[in-house]
Amino acid sequence: YGAVFALMGTLIALIYATRWQLTMGLTAGFFLIGPFVCTGIYELSRQRERAERVSLAASLTCWRRNPGGVAFFAAILTFAMIGWARVSVVLFALFSTTDFPTLQSVVGQIVSVGNVEFLLVWLGVGFVFATLVFSISVVSIPLMIDRRTDTMVAIFTSVRALFANPGPVYLWAALIVLLIGASLLLWFGLLVVTAPLVGHATWHAYRELVGD
Repeated sequence: YGAVFALMGTLIALIYATRWQLTMGLTAGFFLIGPFVCTGIYELSRQRERAERVSLAASLTCWRRNPGGVAFFAAILTFAMIGWARVSVVLFALFSTTDFPTLQSVVGQIVSVGNVEFLLVWLGVGFVFATLVFSISVVSIPLMIDRRTDTMVAIFTSVRALFANPGPVYLWAALIVLLIGASLLLWFGLLVVTAPLVGHATWHAYRELVGD
């Protein structure tokens, strides 16, 4: 699973070489679809918690316990990712005045003091997207594969978990961004460790937030 995440990071870098406008949207999408990609990791944590035989093969097909719910939620996340990717491209088109041949050029444009308007708008819109997606996905997929609930029950449970524990849950969100973001910036190989770590920790967060 870590290798899959590392490959996703590498693909983002390859896309940047020819379609730099899509990079920021795809990077955000990397975070948005993370809960779905981590489904198998949640299942591995579930197996360990129940003292079952740990099986990679079983984790790859765990979605079959609730195919409708998982598929519907995956569609919601995909729609959010596509929406943010398009909005990100539009924001770059509205505010940028030059091409960016390197990733450093994009970062420089974003954090430039002379580009405060773009920075505020981009961060503001991104925060709205991220908050919306995170609020509906805190415990959704672990709940669906563990108790086979439908998508809407899982979403409402996630939102309730966030509102009941805003401090710890937002801290958890910040830690996810820190761990995964640092891996994307420093070296994609770090995702081999950090992505499964986040996935396993998310399962335990679900167990603590929702309980029995």
